Amino acid sequence: MNRLLQRTIQGLGQVTALATMACLPLMACAQAPRFEVLESHRLGGVGGWDYLSYDATTQRLFISRGTHVQVVDAKDGRVVGDIADTPGVHGIAIATGLDKAYTSNGRDNSLTVFSPSTLSTIRKIATPEGIGPDFIAYDPASRQVLAFNGKSKNATVVNVADDRVVATIALAGKPEAAVADGRGLVFVDIEDTNALQVIDSRAGKLTATWSLPGCDGPSGLALDAASRRLFVACGNKTMVVVDAESGKTVSTLGIGDGPDAAVFDADLHLAFSSQIDGSLSIVQGQGAANYRVVQSLPTARGARTMALDAEHHRVFLVSADFEAPAAGSASKRDTVKPDSFKLLIVGEKH
Repeated sequence: MNRLLQRTIQGLGQVTALATMACLPLMACAQAPRFEVLESHRLGGVGGWDYLSYDATTQRLFISRGTHVQVVDAKDGRVVGDIADTPGVHGIAIATGLDKAYTSNGRDNSLTVFSPSTLSTIRKIATPEGIGPDFIAYDPASRQVLAFNGKSKNATVVNVADDRVVATIALAGKPEAAVADGRGLVFVDIEDTNALQVIDSRAGKLTATWSLPGCDGPSGLALDAASRRLFVACGNKTMVVVDAESGKTVSTLGIGDGPDAAVFDADLHLAFSSQIDGSLSIVQGQGAANYRVVQSLPTARGARTMALDAEHHRVFLVSADFEAPAAGSASKRDTVKPDSFKLLIVGEKH
């Protein structure tokens, strides 16, 4: 989990005002789609939250809730199921086309394998040399799942054919987010050393380590596979765009405070970064150094993680309502109001 999330969220209700400087030249704003919050659904339930994933096959959202995974029908926002016994769950990786998904369970150092269609649990996998599995990603080129372990600073590699652990890859620090390019490379940002590392998934080894100048605390990570550009959301209100071939930074942009996720819509050529301050930064550009923030959309305080429905160009975010501590309370932190957990659906403005 991003170290920024360990800070108190008290006082983060103000959305970063970037819109006035985002659209230079003005032509960029005219050409880029405008987005808005289209729907809000109260999901309720217990537990905090971390990452969420969207499965295009079942059109379901899988949302980590601390000890279980909440399953939501993305078409109407209804809660349709639950994956139990996932202690300390952080992320969910969908093995597209295989009807298998994997959760990273940080408390008992395991992965849960389940069916996205039936929601039945298939098995649990121990991560013998991996402590604190957090972000998890599926690599279709090697047909492997990689669980990134924050405490042991390595990655556990699982073959999805037989759910066997086939490798453990040492990393240069604490991994945060990762993305596969579909060609056999997996990129992972290293939060505590401000770096990007490249894994050859078929060979099971690291091939490169790149520093990220100007990026403090990389968290969200997305990829434009066609243009070979990586979008790294950083804790110092910055997004850096990196050439995925050379590791060189090609653009640096201002975004909101406290990012924890990034996605890329290939059809619209837009990158999204979601922030804990209640803003969604939207970046336009393709292949050149003319990247620009075209919109800073107010969402909801605490909406720091998201998932993308690439077919319908929708972004899903989750948050809750907060209340200040009671007078005389020893705690100075705001708390989540009971049963206030909610789903926000962002789409193109019509």
